[in-house]
Amino acid sequence: MYIHKKGYGVIATVFTVLVLITVGVIMLLNAILETTHWTLLACIIIIGVIIFVWSITFFRVPTRRKITYEENAVVSSADGEIVAIEEVEEKEYFHDKRIQVSVFMSAYDVHVNWFPMDGVVSYVKYHPGKKLFAINPKSSELNERNSVVVKDEKGREVLFRQVAGVMARRIVCNVKEGDKAEVGKEFGMIKFGSRVDFFLPCDADIQVEMGDDITGQVSVLAYLK
Repeated sequence: MYIHKKGYGVIATVFTVLVLITVGVIMLLNAILETTHWTLLACIIIIGVIIFVWSITFFRVPTRRKITYEENAVVSSADGEIVAIEEVEEKEYFHDKRIQVSVFMSAYDVHVNWFPMDGVVSYVKYHPGKKLFAINPKSSELNERNSVVVKDEKGREVLFRQVAGVMARRIVCNVKEGDKAEVGKEFGMIKFGSRVDFFLPCDADIQVEMGDDITGQVSVLAYLK
C-alpha cells in the first residue's frame, strides 16, 4: 500500500492547517486562562491526529489485491456498496435502455478508480455540475461527473461514470479516447465521498445485489453475453 501522489498537496494542507489551529488555540488559552489547560490541549491534539491520519488513509492505494481476470466479466472500478441496480434510459452515449449498477464510495473507502474490463477507450467526457449527496439517484445526471466508455475486442461497450458527491473536490481522469484499457489498471480517482455508475447491456448477467460490499479490481459486477 502507498499514498497516491494526488493526495500530497491535500495532506500537506491539512497538516499545516491543523498545526496553525493547535498553536492558535494554545496561545488563546494561555492568554485567557494565563496557564496551559493540558486536558483540553490533549483533546485538540488527538482530534487533529485523527483528522490527519484520516486524510492520509483516504489517499491510500492497495497494492496486494489479486485482480480478477475472467472472460466476459465486468469488474468493479471502485470499493463501496451497491446502492442501485435498475433498468434506466442512458441519455448521454447509448441513448437506449441499460442496466445501471451503482457503487457508493463512502469517505472511508479507497477512492482510486480502475478499469472494469479490457478494451479501448472509445469515449471520455467531463461534465461540471451540482454537489448533491452521491447516494442520491439524481446525482448521476446532475452532479459533477466524468463518463468513460470502453469497447472490448468483441465490440461490446460499457459506460462507467465517476460521480462527485457533496464532499468531493475534484474528479481525476487520466485517460483519453483511443487509450488502451486493462482491467484493474488505474484510470483516475474521485476526491472524497462519491460513486461510480456502470451502464451495462440489458442482457448482462448481474452478479451483485443491493447492499453488497464491493472491492474494486476484485468483485465481478456482471458478465456480458
